[in-house]
Parts: sequence; C-alpha cells; structure tokens
Amino acid sequence: MASNKSREGDERAGAEIVYGADDCYRHSIELLEELGFPKGVLPLQDLEECGRVRETGFVWMKQKAPYEHFFAGTNTRVSYAMEVTAYVEKFKMKKMTGVKSKQVFLWVPITEMSIEDSASNKIYFKTPMGIGKSFPITAFMTDEEKHKYLEEKAKK
Repeated sequence: MASNKSREGDERAGAEIVYGADDCYRHSIELLEELGFPKGVLPLQDLEECGRVRETGFVWMKQKAPYEHFFAGTNTRVSYAMEVTAYVEKFKMKKMTGVKSKQVFLWVPITEMSIEDSASNKIYFKTPMGIGKSFPITAFMTDEEKHKYLEEKAKK
C-alpha cells in the first residue's frame, strides 16, 4: 500500500489544486471547455477537490460521495466514484478511473472518452476491453450549450 501512496504522490507532484464546491465546479467546466468536451459530460456533484498536473495531463476530481447520473439523451445511467481521474489532452480523456456505465444489467468501466472528429459531432466512450460506443455530442450539452450549438448549425 505504501508504494501505491508514493506513486499517487509522484503522479500528483507539481499539481495545481483547487478546493471547495464553487472553485472546483468552475475548474472542471474550464477544463472540459479547454479539452473541447461539452460541459455536461462529467456532471459531478459536491466537488471538494480538483487537481491538474499540466506537464503530464493528469487530472482528478473528488466529490463528497459517489454519484449516479441518468443521461436522457443516451438513455444511459452512469456512476461516478468519489474520485474520478484521467490523463487529458485536447479532445481526449484516457486511463480514466471512477466512471462506470450501466449496460443492460452490468456496470462497465469507462476508461476513455474522445471526440475523434469534431465534424462528426460524436463522443466515443471506450471500455478496458477496447469495446466502445459513440453518442451525439448534444446528449451531453447543457441547455445553454445546445441552444448555441443548434443556432450556429442553423447559420451554416
């Protein structure tokens, strides 16, 4: 266990860390926008701590308690552990931990999400087995984002 703790410390060395629900919420939204993801794709609740190591792309978000969210746009239930971690880069979150999707009767871990082609308007989610599924990006947008997105699409 000690080696696990030191690895965790190494992984988080040099991190920018914010605490408190308001600052963490703002931090998580800014991160999603910077990466090119819709704001609703990680609907975490009661965030207590968020961290980011810019050099490695490692991020984490800690909530007070695990949380389940139902995405009506995909008809999918997703479970978020007390801590969600990932390595991030533009249009991609990989080596994710703490996120599971309910598929039929099983909870399946989600280890990666990406937007392969921004023109396709789809987000692709991958399991540890490499099996994936894509959904329309609009299914994860806030109402405000969806309105703006549809307005821009109508102009084209």
